[in-house]
Amino acid sequence: MDTRQAIGSWLSGPRATAEDMGVEFGHRGKRLGLPEHGPGSVATFGRRLGALFIDWALCMVIAYGLFARGDQQSAGNWALGVFLVLGVLTVGTIGCTPGKRVLGLRVVAESGGRLTFGRAVVRTVLLCLAIPALVWDRDGRGLHDRLARAVQVRI
Repeated sequence: MDTRQAIGSWLSGPRATAEDMGVEFGHRGKRLGLPEHGPGSVATFGRRLGALFIDWALCMVIAYGLFARGDQQSAGNWALGVFLVLGVLTVGTIGCTPGKRVLGLRVVAESGGRLTFGRAVVRTVLLCLAIPALVWDRDGRGLHDRLARAVQVRI
């Protein structure tokens, strides 16, 4: 047996191994009834990460300017609080944070409608904990999105 193939299948993960065995997963979002490409499709990891970076930078500027009074150490703590408020208010009302809006993303419920305010609170609190956002499903959604029954889609 070629050990390179065995190591490659182990490093590729269970999805690649299952696909090699003939299992068809389809595109990301297929289980949710979302299109493969274009508006309404599941947002890519790069866009979501870019939106998070924009939102965090905005929160750092707000925290440093309004709350930290020049103290760089406390600015990070204040920024997390600003991020929580920003996420709850913007996702709970208009469905996107400023960073998501700039990159053409929106947070919607799995059913396709607007995310309720309560679900937006759950999603944002879990996102602030960071660990749930690092656990993904095969549709590319983080655990914070799954628990809030939300999905990030392209506009």
